[in-house]
Amino acid sequence: MFETINLTIFIVSGLLLNITPGADVLYITSRSASQGTRAGIIAALGIGTGGIVHILFATFGLSAILATSALAFTIVKLAGAGYLIYLGITALLALRTKPNTNTETIAVPSLANNRIFRQAILVNVLNPKVALFFLAFLPQFVAPHATHPALAFLFLGCLFNVNGTIVNILFAVSSAQIASRVKRGSFLPTLLKTGVGTLFVWLGLRLAISAQR
Repeated sequence: MFETINLTIFIVSGLLLNITPGADVLYITSRSASQGTRAGIIAALGIGTGGIVHILFATFGLSAILATSALAFTIVKLAGAGYLIYLGITALLALRTKPNTNTETIAVPSLANNRIFRQAILVNVLNPKVALFFLAFLPQFVAPHATHPALAFLFLGCLFNVNGTIVNILFAVSSAQIASRVKRGSFLPTLLKTGVGTLFVWLGLRLAISAQR
């Protein structure tokens, strides 16, 4: 219906990304830890709202690029492939670095709920890596010769955002337990980084050799 391919791989890849701690998760867990679950959930909803901006950009901007310019497609493709490989290598190299347990707990001033929401939106919207990730990630799961690629981009983006928001809410609700596990340096974070790093390198190489639709 939405002219997508490898939807299961897309969902799994997106969930792996969402459960890997980054700037968004750090903001959510710090709010949840300092002001309670409600503040963390509001932050998660703000992050999801910011994601809509990136979805719309990927849907309408990228679909126009793919349809009109082979050169632009190649530039975006190679930039996206390079970024995905960079993400993968960075994750794998992080396995050699011991976590700094002194930075797990973050003291942040209390904010009103509406300010937390607005701040969370900006945390997501002003992160250029999120935009570049959407540009690199979504095209790989659109069916070749799709008649309505914009609809496929929109569906994939919304699916990614909904799954990501659910994961972020879970982070907000259980941030104390998750922070405790990461601080202990258990086997789970190592396995997660290895899986994410390998997956991103593979996706980057796959994107680099792909042809324009």
